[in-house]
Amino acid sequence: MPKVELKQPIVDEVSAVIKDAKAVMLIQYLGLTVEQDTALRKELREAGVKYKVFKNTLMNRAFQGTECEELSKDLNGPNALAVSVDDPSAPARIIMKNAKAMKSLKLVGGIVEGKYYDAASLAEIANIPSREVLLSRLLGSLQSPIANFARVIKQIAEKSGEENSAAPEEAAPAEEAPTAEEAPAAEEVPAAEEAPAAEEKTQE
Repeated sequence: MPKVELKQPIVDEVSAVIKDAKAVMLIQYLGLTVEQDTALRKELREAGVKYKVFKNTLMNRAFQGTECEELSKDLNGPNALAVSVDDPSAPARIIMKNAKAMKSLKLVGGIVEGKYYDAASLAEIANIPSREVLLSRLLGSLQSPIANFARVIKQIAEKSGEENSAAPEEAAPAEEAPTAEEAPAAEEVPAAEEAPAAEEKTQE
């Protein structure tokens, strides 16, 4: 069987991997230890990024006639392919983070949302937060005005309650003095009985 026919299944595999991808990036990996390579693959996989090593000639054939065709110029030396169908910045973000400890790990070039980016530009894309982080920030900004409004209302209610509790109780109104008509009549003191008149002196 001709070699071309033997390699066609691999070309088809590359074509299937890059189809409908939001990000396709070439990674220089030569020099990684087995431990480093295993850790990198695990992190990429958990982020939904496909990572696989293919021969340059086969990737070149798969790239032809697609959005990834411009990547063919970067197919120099051993390269791995990192592909994301959900988060366009995920491959670059993870590679750049690990490159601090894995000095031989480098971004070569990539296609993001149908546009070609060189290594320097991909380093900038790596600073874009993940979709989950962006959604979390958006949700936080939407909830902030509501939370602030609720906080203000609560503070007003608490302040009002404190003022009410601190206010002195109102003195009960003094009973009005009864009017002369309403005042009970003073008990009449019985007049002393008149002393009997002294007997008139007898006439001499």
